[in-house]
Amino acid sequence: MLKIGVLGVGHLGKFHLNNWQQIEGAELVGFYDPGEENALAVSEKYQLNRYQDPEELIDACDAVDIVAPTTSHFALAKSAIKKGKHVFVEKPLANNMEEARELVKLAKEANIKFQVGHVERFNPAFLALQGYTISPMFIEVHRLSQFNPRGTDVSVILDLMIHDIDIILSLVNSNVKSISANGVAVMSDTPDIANVRMEFDNGCVANLTSSRISMKKMRKMRLFQKDAYIGIDFLEKKTEIIRLNTPTDKNVFTFDIETNNGKKTIAIANPLIEDGNAIKMELEAFAKSIINNTEPPVTVVDGFRAMDIAHQILEKIGNQNAL
Repeated sequence: MLKIGVLGVGHLGKFHLNNWQQIEGAELVGFYDPGEENALAVSEKYQLNRYQDPEELIDACDAVDIVAPTTSHFALAKSAIKKGKHVFVEKPLANNMEEARELVKLAKEANIKFQVGHVERFNPAFLALQGYTISPMFIEVHRLSQFNPRGTDVSVILDLMIHDIDIILSLVNSNVKSISANGVAVMSDTPDIANVRMEFDNGCVANLTSSRISMKKMRKMRLFQKDAYIGIDFLEKKTEIIRLNTPTDKNVFTFDIETNNGKKTIAIANPLIEDGNAIKMELEAFAKSIINNTEPPVTVVDGFRAMDIAHQILEKIGNQNAL
């Protein structure tokens, strides 16, 4: 039985506790949280052992799940790695690039499993694309959220946009060539709305807009590639694929159009979206990577790459605002 300890049981940490209790092959041995009132309430509600010292909890586990504030990620993850424990840490990987770089180095040296919590990789709408050939040359993303003071300790780039950065880096098999960005701090001390253009060596271009001061929520990504358009709605969990020629998919609607190059068949497919709990799936994947000695689906290097791009964007915005 894989012994798991959760470090940080705030809003998101409680979801992790709920899910760990339902994952086969995992035993939740306890949690650590410095907030006295919250920790007592969690201990009573979940009937779990509360550890007063994070080091004691790390010692009692095979793996830790770090859902603490970003400023605590590095110290907790480093301690766990030094003790040979496997690590799951919520995004972003660390508080700054120096910390992130060291965590990558330590994880490789210790040969432990290290997964970063980019939960949108497990969104059913995104998972529905498995089996399809995805090679986008233009990407458009809108991730909009209503203002919530919780989470404003980091910019909208590290809070929201980093989800889409990670997804895009997983889809585009090319290095980022250039980045242009602008952003504005409206309700907090860090950018609350930002627009970014990423250009890749292979010619792909991605335009991303993220806002946490919108009147409505939106989490949409549109992918354009040769002979195909793919729309992903992460919020409504819907996926649409429009392609030239008739695919072999089921539940496909087709129609013909006349073009300068003759008749073309347009096929519209709505892949079956299997309902699922994304947080549970990512934690299960982490546990399986340890049990089966396989690579986690979102590695520490993946987390580093997304964070690296996010910090390049923040630097561009900082330079722009300094003009």
